[in-house]
Amino acid sequence: MSTTASDPLAALGSLPGVPDAVDSVRKAVDRVYGHRVMRRRSNEVTAEAALRGSRGSAALAGADWSLEEVRRRTDFSGEDEARTVGAALRLTAEAGQLLSIWRQSPLRVLARLHLVAAGGATPDDAVGRPRLAGEIVDEPLIEAPLPGAEEVAGRLEGLSRLIIAGGSAPALVTAAVVHGELLALRPFLSHNGLVARTAERIALIGSGLDPKSICPAEVGHAEQGRAAYVAAFEGYTSGTPEGMAAWITHCGRSIELGVRESTAVCEALQRGAA
Repeated sequence: MSTTASDPLAALGSLPGVPDAVDSVRKAVDRVYGHRVMRRRSNEVTAEAALRGSRGSAALAGADWSLEEVRRRTDFSGEDEARTVGAALRLTAEAGQLLSIWRQSPLRVLARLHLVAAGGATPDDAVGRPRLAGEIVDEPLIEAPLPGAEEVAGRLEGLSRLIIAGGSAPALVTAAVVHGELLALRPFLSHNGLVARTAERIALIGSGLDPKSICPAEVGHAEQGRAAYVAAFEGYTSGTPEGMAAWITHCGRSIELGVRESTAVCEALQRGAA
């Protein structure tokens, strides 16, 4: 992320196409929050959104299981795909517990997310800390050049300052930058994609856009496909206005698709089918 504006996230909100994406996301979120089912059964919608979001994030990480399989399984040890799905489920469950810390110390939250995701799959001395020079990162989906450890530390500090400072940027812009920056940095030895998508979720909840966590962007990222996800991310890493706008609008579309998923859940609950 590179900009010289005094409020860099707000500046990104004025890129061509981004205001329309922000408006479209806001309207979509307002519609699902206005659904009559949300008055009495919002907890059920939240739980279902968490499950579906976890499935979507795991699919992008290479474990593309059906929702029925994720719902059915109780043991997520063993093979790599099962561990990936288990990590995604743990992260989603943890996300809502970290809001107060996120606003004060985002780096502590990221460390906690990696600890939760790793679940013993990473050497203990590497869990929850940024990688060191020469350490190898396991993130097969993202093949962009890997920043050095010193650059990672500096950019994480910069991201943390932006989150703590707040500002006038729309929630979509902030969440997209958090997601994109963590993917670009890949600060941990493993599970960076899962952590980045969970951090996006936390940013959306904490911003007030999605306080009940019923708009799982991970569903939309997965639905648009891994190729589209990587292509949009390449726009982020380009640092160009066009590339940044493409990434932000991709994230906006992902939220809208998550809204569509939760709207379907609301409709099913209303019919008594879920």
